[in-house]
Amino acid sequence: QVRLVESGGGSVQPGGSLRLSCAASGMNFRLYAMDWYRQTPGNQRELVARITSDGSTNYADSVKGRFTISRDNVGWRLFLQMNSIRPDDTAAYYCHVNCRDLDFWGQGTQVTVSS
Repeated sequence: QVRLVESGGGSVQPGGSLRLSCAASGMNFRLYAMDWYRQTPGNQRELVARITSDGSTNYADSVKGRFTISRDNVGWRLFLQMNSIRPDDTAAYYCHVNCRDLDFWGQGTQVTVSS
């Protein structure tokens, strides 16, 4: 069974940094594209960043130049380095993979930006 477990969220001041981590198990991690999504109350989840199995990356316009997605194919971990954080980055952040035509999500980690 695929399992994704996020960590690293918390409270941060505007302009600060956080590094989110997602530990994957139950799948051959290196074969799959991995995503970070985020969601605020009352809104749909939005794609923040994607990294393919070969390391190609894509970002939402709102985070380009500030966030960096990366992966560790040995330790089976996905990362999101968040820099120059803004108040509108406040959200629950979720790790996602589509594995064997099924969508799997972690439980989410909350990021709250306030001064």
